[in-house]
Amino acid sequence: MDLLDWHRDRLSARRLTVLIRQLPHDSALNRELHGEAADWSVTDHLLAAAVDHLAAANWMFASVNSEEGDQPEPPAPVPRPSYERPETGDEETPGEETEETAAPDDRAPSTVQLARFFG
Repeated sequence: MDLLDWHRDRLSARRLTVLIRQLPHDSALNRELHGEAADWSVTDHLLAAAVDHLAAANWMFASVNSEEGDQPEPPAPVPRPSYERPETGDEETPGEETEETAAPDDRAPSTVQLARFFG
């Protein structure tokens, strides 16, 4: 598909919008817009959450079964991608959705919703 067809009036704006919204999550456009967050799928977020919860459970077990002065350090969470706004560099507040992070339809969660759920 040639994107110049949009300028030549052979491709409607609606069709172009549909094509852009249906790009895969690991496409170059999504990587440019969302950075490292575009590489993280729902499965990756679930796996990171499972690892964090397992590490916390193991830490709690070790804390309960160790001597008072020999407490283990709490585990560090799995690093997640940052959700910085490209134009300002400010990090988004969990729960705050922008036009770029809002889900394109009602079925798919946005990146901010996933970060809030698994954070």
